[in-house]
Amino acid sequence: MNAQDRTEAPGRLIGVGLGPGDPELLTLRAARRIREARVVAYPVLERGESLARSIARDFIAAGAIELPIVVPMTHDRAPAQRAYDRAAAAIAGHLSAGTDVVTLCEGDPLFYGSFMYLHARLGDRFPVEVVPGVSSLGAGTAAAQLPLVARNECLTVLPAPLEDSLLRRRLADADAAVLMKVGRHLGRVRGLLGEMGLLSGATYVERASMAGARVLPLAEAPDPAPYFSMILVTKGADPWL
Repeated sequence: MNAQDRTEAPGRLIGVGLGPGDPELLTLRAARRIREARVVAYPVLERGESLARSIARDFIAAGAIELPIVVPMTHDRAPAQRAYDRAAAAIAGHLSAGTDVVTLCEGDPLFYGSFMYLHARLGDRFPVEVVPGVSSLGAGTAAAQLPLVARNECLTVLPAPLEDSLLRRRLADADAAVLMKVGRHLGRVRGLLGEMGLLSGATYVERASMAGARVLPLAEAPDPAPYFSMILVTKGADPWL
């Protein structure tokens, strides 16, 4: 077989979960994959900041090619979709040439993670590896030192932007709940929990595992809340706790 007959094996798309913000919460595998990477992609805010890169910066090799993915944070999803389309095309070029691409993702790649949008665009064309990460949910419960569910209790995870009627129905059915993406929705959600008699069992967690982390009763939480915040709701139903 001559050189013209050989085909280059494609590179792997590697989604690496970085955990909730503290670099010490990276897994050993995540750190190794980042150190080995010749190409590293990561999301960047329009103003140029990248939490993902800041978490991983001590592990990125000198000389590694970096592919910032500028993702507009708007209600209109079209600009973000176009950003992921462009990023997927750039990453595909490296994968087609046989080079692995490590894509950094805050938290866990497949739990509200940005990596899933690249996986949807590239996963049927290239081999994929997913390195799980500590989720913000786990970091939040650790910061609050709060057991959320025990034995046969069920946990419900809810995005705070959901409309009130849906939140009310899901919260009523839940043994315990975590409300993510709180931000500017804190006041509305706090009022709803108060109406449902759940405020006393609600804990506010801000920037879990990061500098400036805070844990407060939800009644004392700031409004609006920062992006990296969540609400933990327990009903205390398990008699063992």
